[in-house]
Amino acid sequence: MNCIQARFNSLLSHNTDGSCPPPVLTPQLASKLIDRLAQLRLFAHAYPLLSNLTHGRVLPGELLDFAYRHELQGLSLHLLDGEANSLSNMNPHQLLEFRDKAARLGLDVHLEISSTRKEDVDQVIAIANVLGTRNIRVYSRYEGHLSRVMALIETDLRYLAEQADLHDLFFDFEQHEELKSHEIAQLLQRLDHPRLHALFDFGNMINACEQPLPALQQLAPHIRQVHMKGVRVVPEQNGFGHYGVLQGSVEDHLPSARMVFELLMLGEHEPQVIAFILEQENHYIAPAFRQSDEAADPFIDYREMSETALPPGYCVERMMDEEHQWANNQIRYVRDLLGELKMLAQLTLGEQK
Repeated sequence: MNCIQARFNSLLSHNTDGSCPPPVLTPQLASKLIDRLAQLRLFAHAYPLLSNLTHGRVLPGELLDFAYRHELQGLSLHLLDGEANSLSNMNPHQLLEFRDKAARLGLDVHLEISSTRKEDVDQVIAIANVLGTRNIRVYSRYEGHLSRVMALIETDLRYLAEQADLHDLFFDFEQHEELKSHEIAQLLQRLDHPRLHALFDFGNMINACEQPLPALQQLAPHIRQVHMKGVRVVPEQNGFGHYGVLQGSVEDHLPSARMVFELLMLGEHEPQVIAFILEQENHYIAPAFRQSDEAADPFIDYREMSETALPPGYCVERMMDEEHQWANNQIRYVRDLLGELKMLAQLTLGEQK
């Protein structure tokens, strides 16, 4: 084994269990990897600066400036981020100003809601139409036995499919801690609609008692967007919770490099993933939702929308200050990782000459 393959193996094996060794970095694979890296689209996300948004220090329009300064390709923004200043509270003139600023900066805007209910979907569609946005993230928050929850979600997804056709939209359903990847894949396969896909989050499968790489493999045919973050896995009862940490830090238990590589490779002729979204969630706490010994039709508890409480020893001012550092830290880590993948691929092609 040459030193290039050895480094490639080391990079892609980090935080994996070794059950699926990295592929051989052949010239053909290296060429595809370089092509995919050239087409990769990195997006900012509102969550890394959530305290700043909540307390009005950063406005939604300033997130566009953040994305532009860091030479990202877009911004993914929840309808409620920013409280009184959020997209949901903007009047038509303010929404048009936001749209025009994004266009002026050459940024795409993707929207997010934490629901699949009709009233929430109708609201985000109305705002998407004003902004000219075509891509919307959703996830469900129903309570009840899994069979009932799945039936409710399927009904909602049928409505989403109708609206997607009507308004030229795409909806990406996120695996958001309560559903397993194969359950989401089952729903999407059943509907088999070209405008309904999945958003893959780097850590949310942990709470559903899944492992990252098997979860990615099960959802792979449907993944269209990605939330990137770091996670420390926390055993709880007969399942696992997760604690948000800086992506790529020593506390991060996720196989980030391997997931990035596998997601880059999705799509036979063109990249399948249209947005790699930087969702640093340092200090976010998420409890276990599914258990290894659960019943065949387990009861799914109601889930509140995500939020990060102040960590011990933090005041609001300190949290807002450090969020900027953490957001910058993630961009640096991800770009370093992408740069190393590109270098290894280029060295492989150089050896061929």
